[in-house]
Amino acid sequence: MERVIASLPVVTGPPWAGVNYFCTTRAGGVGVAPHDTLNLGRRAGDNPDTVAENRRRVRAAVPAEPLWLRQVHGSEVVDADVMDAAGEPAASDLAAGEPAVDASVTTQPGRVLAVMVADCLPVVITDAKGLVLGVAHAGWRGLSGGVLENTLAAMRAKAPQAEGWRAWVGPGIGPQHFEVGQDVLDAFTADDPATARYFTPRPGLSGKWLADLAGLADFRLRRAGVQEVALSGLCTVSASDRFFSYRRDGETGRMALLAWLDPV
Repeated sequence: MERVIASLPVVTGPPWAGVNYFCTTRAGGVGVAPHDTLNLGRRAGDNPDTVAENRRRVRAAVPAEPLWLRQVHGSEVVDADVMDAAGEPAASDLAAGEPAVDASVTTQPGRVLAVMVADCLPVVITDAKGLVLGVAHAGWRGLSGGVLENTLAAMRAKAPQAEGWRAWVGPGIGPQHFEVGQDVLDAFTADDPATARYFTPRPGLSGKWLADLAGLADFRLRRAGVQEVALSGLCTVSASDRFFSYRRDGETGRMALLAWLDPV
């Protein structure tokens, strides 16, 4: 679903009571090639002043300063509600106040969570009543390492009464473009042989596969107990006019998934 929020073209999924979320596109910013135009990544090789302006534009579309993460393709989760008012972890020396993790959770209304992507999957998880919220950056390493399961576990710990889990998997690299090696296949099938169905042998290339990353995310979310999973079906590689893609371009920008519970 396409929308425009505060002059920014964005994509989003099913409407959920009490929950707001969207993923930015590459449009609506001030950057120049190869980061044109709405690059939100500080570590993507772009001009820092340009990124700051783009983040300012995104900040105008949400109720509070987002909790930006320094993503490491891992599976750890931070509790956004233990952060201080400045958005920095208490007793932490992390640079720029960005925790080095790939997911965050909150039960605090108006607390804005964020993850950045440029082929990896942005995933938002919540419950039927909008009591708790989580977002995750899910590339194949984080996905096989359990980042989605860990996010859901953190949410269950924060809101034991929550039920009716639902998730949206945003734009990411599509199965026709995600060529992987035997190591990626092994990382998933060692955990569950049933995931082999999300890998298609690449004709004429021994040991190469085309992987359905969104399908793998759907599988692991449902296995973890998420009853309702919506997939955007949008491929970052094939839609060069709408999305940044690291696999396609190498040096490029980053989109962001932003999500928050309705402010009180």
